[in-house]
Amino acid sequence: MIKFAVLKITFLGTGTSQGIPVIGSNHPVCLSTNKKDKRLRVSVLIEWDNYSYVIDCGPDFRYQMLRAKVSKIDGILFTHEHADHTAGLDDIRPFFFRQGDIPIYAHERVMNSLETRFDYIFETENKYPGAPSVEKIVIENKPFKLGDLEIIPINGFHNNLQVFGFRFGDFAYLTDMKTVEEDEVEKLKGIKVLVVNALREEKHESHFNLKEALDFIDKVQPKKAYLTHISSLLGFHQEVEKNLPKNVFLAYDTLELTI
Repeated sequence: MIKFAVLKITFLGTGTSQGIPVIGSNHPVCLSTNKKDKRLRVSVLIEWDNYSYVIDCGPDFRYQMLRAKVSKIDGILFTHEHADHTAGLDDIRPFFFRQGDIPIYAHERVMNSLETRFDYIFETENKYPGAPSVEKIVIENKPFKLGDLEIIPINGFHNNLQVFGFRFGDFAYLTDMKTVEEDEVEKLKGIKVLVVNALREEKHESHFNLKEALDFIDKVQPKKAYLTHISSLLGFHQEVEKNLPKNVFLAYDTLELTI
């Protein structure tokens, strides 16, 4: 039996691209006073031994780092290039000033997008002295190492856009998925905890809805599953969770797991 490192997972954000509450919205969930109904853009912090990695850094990244009291990151993994997953890249500056170049891991297409949008970060000549720098690590759909842990990418599609999920030992994190091929599902077999997106009850062209997420969980058969990338249209946290299968839960911002 393979033994994996003990992981600490912190949900930095569990909301959809606009977050909850949505600016100017009078939707009842956006007006909720329950802290679990207030969701920043999706991201997780994964820690083990002396390692600390973040998956995605959206526009709420700075506040997420402050709220979780993160003082060091060993790198950032990107699922895809959309703004709610990448727009906080400039806020790696405090880490860069203390640590030097920050490793970032992304598909070649995503790396090219980041280089275009954050050209001053990737500049090598006449670089602005206050800009951070990164170490680029292009990843493909094959395992790679972070420290002493093997990471397995899970390839999926966000409508027609390729996205990566990631398996860290007994934990897997998938967001912005709409379709996942059977050979990729096989990579998830035997995991203890699965995180997967569930936008709302109604169908959506590029995200799992609630039924699709639950069907996917049933196919993978993890011991526990958590839903993320949630919109206000899914409903109130407290009400939705009452109707989920006994091993499925709604993730919420600041939730911590040990696996």
